[in-house]
Amino acid sequence: MNVTLRQLKVFEAVARHLNYTQAAQELHLTQPAVSMQIKQLESNIGLNLFDQIGKKTYLTEAGDEMYHYSRVIAQQLEEADEVIEQLKGVQRGRLTISVASTANYFATRLLAEFSKKYEFTSFSLDVTNRESLLQQLENNEPDLVIMGRPPADRGLIAEEFMKNPLVVIAAPDHPLVGEKEIPLARMQKETFVVREQGSGTWIAMQRFFAEHQVNLTSGMEMTSNEAIKQAVEAGLGLGIVSIHTLSLELETRRLAILDVESFPILRHWYIVHRQGKRLSPVADAFMRFVFDEGQKLIGF
Repeated sequence: MNVTLRQLKVFEAVARHLNYTQAAQELHLTQPAVSMQIKQLESNIGLNLFDQIGKKTYLTEAGDEMYHYSRVIAQQLEEADEVIEQLKGVQRGRLTISVASTANYFATRLLAEFSKKYEFTSFSLDVTNRESLLQQLENNEPDLVIMGRPPADRGLIAEEFMKNPLVVIAAPDHPLVGEKEIPLARMQKETFVVREQGSGTWIAMQRFFAEHQVNLTSGMEMTSNEAIKQAVEAGLGLGIVSIHTLSLELETRRLAILDVESFPILRHWYIVHRQGKRLSPVADAFMRFVFDEGQKLIGF
């Protein structure tokens, strides 16, 4: 079977997306170029790899088998590349890292300090939500991920490196600002601006209040911490966010942290990768840097 690595790479992208356009965008190719590579591969194999039914693309039985082998070959090539990079040493290399949107408030600071120590390394940083991070890990795309605790059944290695306290925030002129040990039940009289369902903050908040048998009134759902902070500052309700997102607002006194009973909700940040993944020298060095320096750099 006469198959090129380029054909396998194009095929793997199309099979993963089941969409020629998305594969072309990922590979920075035109759609006709992708289609041509697939046709050549099918001609070399002597079997159709895809079925086109209406506007949807499906893998044939042969395509399904080929997809399995293309993933294995891609992973072996990646491991070979990592071994070569190990021979070059840590001073050169590229780190692909994805972080939860909340973690971006300190992840860029970590990367900046790390790059001062290893000035010839380069980075690719993706900031996204929890669901996307888990999908990226499933696809073995990033070297490392910084997020809240991932599910235990995903075949992941997750190492805790820092506390992540969730606090209740209010506008500076809110009547509860300055009160001490506010009873948790008092929160039932307030309206909250919350993160979207499925986010790490939302999950932790729901679990916490359910355990304490407290019912909250949610006024709005927001897809970012910035939106929550702006809404709280405007007086639209209280919010619950990571303390790591509040440095500027606390310094400028645009927001205040309420002293609420049983708060903060104590979570942790984890650095995560696929189980069995061979980390490159730069990824391994970054992990050690995070464990050694992370808490001191971030400050909370």
